[in-house]
Amino acid sequence: MKSHALKMAYDYVLVVSRQPRCRTILLAIWLAAAIGLPGRGADESGGPTKNVAVLTTVYRHNSHADVIAGRLLLTETLDGRGRRSPLRLASLYTDQRPANDTSRLLSAALGFPIYSNIAGALTLGTGRLAVDGVLLIAEHGDYPVSASGNTQFPKRRFWEETLKVFRASGRVVPVFVDKHLADNWTDAKYIYDTARELKIPLLAGSSVPGTWRHPPMDVTRDAELKEIVALTYHTTDAYGFHALEAVQALAEQRRGGETGVRAVRTLRGAAVWQAQAEGRFDGELFRAACGVLPSPLNLEQLPQKVREPKLMVVEYQDGLRVALLELNGAVGNWAAAWRYRKDGKTAATLFWTQEARPAAHFTRLLHGIEQMIFSGTPPWDVERTLLTSGVLDALLRSEHQGSALLSTPELDVTYTPRWRWTEPPPPPPSRPWSDQ
Repeated sequence: MKSHALKMAYDYVLVVSRQPRCRTILLAIWLAAAIGLPGRGADESGGPTKNVAVLTTVYRHNSHADVIAGRLLLTETLDGRGRRSPLRLASLYTDQRPANDTSRLLSAALGFPIYSNIAGALTLGTGRLAVDGVLLIAEHGDYPVSASGNTQFPKRRFWEETLKVFRASGRVVPVFVDKHLADNWTDAKYIYDTARELKIPLLAGSSVPGTWRHPPMDVTRDAELKEIVALTYHTTDAYGFHALEAVQALAEQRRGGETGVRAVRTLRGAAVWQAQAEGRFDGELFRAACGVLPSPLNLEQLPQKVREPKLMVVEYQDGLRVALLELNGAVGNWAAAWRYRKDGKTAATLFWTQEARPAAHFTRLLHGIEQMIFSGTPPWDVERTLLTSGVLDALLRSEHQGSALLSTPELDVTYTPRWRWTEPPPPPPSRPWSDQ
């Protein structure tokens, strides 16, 4: 009876409120009654829980903080109806507070504290580290942009403030860094190196590698790869990073694991179509990647539809080549095709993400975070994201320097992957982005 009454109350909230901000208030109050403040975020199985601090730039509806940390408050389906995470949101720090901030409403209703500084969020005001894990989510907000076009989120500042607490407390806990480790190689390598020095379990990266694939394909483990051609869209620094992570998740499966990247180059405009005409990337793979998109493309009309194409070329130490094409105006998905070196066979897949609430591809990411915080062992290699962070930085610098071919000896990142893609369960029903 209680669960039926709570469901009726929740449905009433959705019916009577049309504005997302009002729905957030009402939903938070409903959740406070449904979950109860002492058990908020408790595992539905009655199992153990872990307390985490979330350090974010901005917490607003549909932000990365909302679709990641929000799952600790509003369940995996972001509506109170899904699986409850065994991670408990113990504290929150927000670097900026825009007019559409929703964290204060949720805090007032659900009782978690918001601190004015990172040290407070990590120590819960005790002066000593008092949480079991840290989620560093810096993806939105009003921050400067580098000369090469990368948004300069304060990841290193967040990291250094976290290190101060770890060192003062004489212990560390696992840390998840959303998306790239940092917007530039120097900071990304610093975060990686200091994590290794202090033996901090570190996980990072995109939600795209683990999402659904149509068809459900992966590179054959330990096969030799010759080339990957992939498609991306939106901005290079934001969505291009997701594409690089998806491609790297494929590339790392090849024989010998990851060998590192020796050079990159970014072309744009007419130079992209010239490169296509000259066969500087595999045309068959390009057509195969286009062939798995939800909507068919008229390839002959691409130059008319795509006003500012980009071609990002990544050359690996072992000879693997990647061509990543950003085709805004014609492409609105991530897809990739690859060719095996030994027999020349090809395969292709679409990386499908739920572009609606509850953005279920973030659930897969959350499961990885949970696994690390409970076990102390990241489920995939942070070296993947160290490499993609450096590659993104180098590609943007190449573009800024007039499509220069950049040698990247610093990207000699090698690792043998512990991770292997498996197909996720079917996603929950989609709801409009403006909905809860």
